[in-house]
Amino acid sequence: MIVIGEKLNGAIPLVAKAISEKDEDTIKSLAVTQTEAGAHYLDVCAGTEPEKEYDALAWMIDLVQSVSNLPICIDSPNQNMLVKVLPLIAKPGIINSVSGEGDKCEVIYPLLRDKKDWKVVALTCDNSGIPAEADKKVAIAASLIEKAGQYDISPDRIFIDSLVLSLSAVNNAMISFMDAIRRIKEMYPTVKFTSGLSNISYGMPVRQLVNQNFLTLALSVGMDSAIMDPMNRGMMDTILSAEALLGKDKYCRKYNKAYRDGKLGIK
Repeated sequence: MIVIGEKLNGAIPLVAKAISEKDEDTIKSLAVTQTEAGAHYLDVCAGTEPEKEYDALAWMIDLVQSVSNLPICIDSPNQNMLVKVLPLIAKPGIINSVSGEGDKCEVIYPLLRDKKDWKVVALTCDNSGIPAEADKKVAIAASLIEKAGQYDISPDRIFIDSLVLSLSAVNNAMISFMDAIRRIKEMYPTVKFTSGLSNISYGMPVRQLVNQNFLTLALSVGMDSAIMDPMNRGMMDTILSAEALLGKDKYCRKYNKAYRDGKLGIK
């Protein structure tokens, strides 16, 4: 399971405050603690006003790279900003993200053709918004994967995020999400899948309980990655136990090692 650490995001009040006040220690600490907790990538997203985004991202990237060797998942809703900050990143990572909206593919995919070691998150939304139905999720994913092929980008470099909706608003949100993953995987066996975890539980009590079960169910149908908090031991424990149950952890080695290292068990 590929864990993309979510904590360096300007949508989080602590991070927004650190960006505003140029608090280097907070940004560095979040990078270090996520690295030590077991993240494989660090998502970096400024979440500021457009005119301030480049400076904020450049500052964050520099700080993160000064304390962590993990690759960066560079994150912005503005595809042109992603192009602009990419040269600042020292090692290949993930571009987050493309979608069927506007000209995002036409801006981002040429970068990936020239940067063979980079990967990309592809969101199943288009100019009509985020679909709830699995059929539409699958159709958008197929379109994004096929278009990537025109730029010599193979499916194994793509993380499809089929954008789970809130269970409190869409009763079959999880079923549709899982159905989409199964069907896309049948069409493109080497494509990867990722997802943010918290949207499924929006508006519900005891959200972590819903998030943990979402993670287990998503893993069971082939989700390879999650954009999540690696410092949340409950979620990391869920990955370890679910992978053991699904036969993805040979002889439960990772599970048992985590126990021996004192890293297993919800605190």
